[in-house]
Amino acid sequence: MIPSATRLSQHVDRLGVEHPPIDLASVDYTVHQPEELAQRFGGVLDYMARTELEVERNVLELATLLPDPPEVDRRFYSQVWLPQETHHGLILDELQVRIGRPPADTNLDRVSAKIRVVGVFAHLPPVQDVVRMLYYLTGMTTERSALLAYNRLLDGVVEMGEDAVAHTIIIPIRRQEPGHHAYYQMAARMLWRNLGSWQRWLVRRLRAVSFSPVGAGDADQRADVGDMMLALGMTDAEEAAAFAGQVARVERDLLFAEEQGLAVPPYVTRSFRECVELAVARASNRPGEH
Repeated sequence: MIPSATRLSQHVDRLGVEHPPIDLASVDYTVHQPEELAQRFGGVLDYMARTELEVERNVLELATLLPDPPEVDRRFYSQVWLPQETHHGLILDELQVRIGRPPADTNLDRVSAKIRVVGVFAHLPPVQDVVRMLYYLTGMTTERSALLAYNRLLDGVVEMGEDAVAHTIIIPIRRQEPGHHAYYQMAARMLWRNLGSWQRWLVRRLRAVSFSPVGAGDADQRADVGDMMLALGMTDAEEAAAFAGQVARVERDLLFAEEQGLAVPPYVTRSFRECVELAVARASNRPGEH
């Protein structure tokens, strides 16, 4: 069943009421093994904190890319998604500082020239629909990968006996991610049915050449994604492929419904595999890590 605009609006209302930003005062930063937590999951915390905090810049990018978005989109990303994700980032960053790591190095206000160029063409309604579709697809894969990563991180901190981190940080953050994914999925299904054949073709082409994990704008940041995957137990090609398949399941079903047997769009698998390869290569070039 394809969602309706009314259901989408009601979903945003429900998210706002049922999932307010996590109260920063509710967090217990007690850590019994700070050095081990930093060693095992410090890079994961840093990557997650950075990407959560950088939603502030993402909203600036959306204002450039979507000059005239549906009001429900604007309400979702400015009134629900932004405050929730910002609190996630503040909490994770505070945690990593408390276990002896530096705070995340974030880009909160620099919108790239490439984004600005695309924004010029996005004023044309048919082009803006294509850009909106790419926004929803990016949102789906970002939120799905975050949820999967938080699940694995939770398993790790529970195994370590870090109950405060598990119950007052990871679980509350993880609880808010599925609602974001559901929004993007409903919005994508609604828009996809209204796109013309040339727009669908363009979405597929642009997605294939532009796909990248969130917060991975250069080789070093892609290596950070690879480090996260390795730290969370995705240490072989099969694990990485399974992760990519879960991340892109809805995207595959929507964009490639006619291609029977396609397990996952190849650009998704390739991107995550390259992240791991870059992480391994970077580690091998560090003194003492050969």
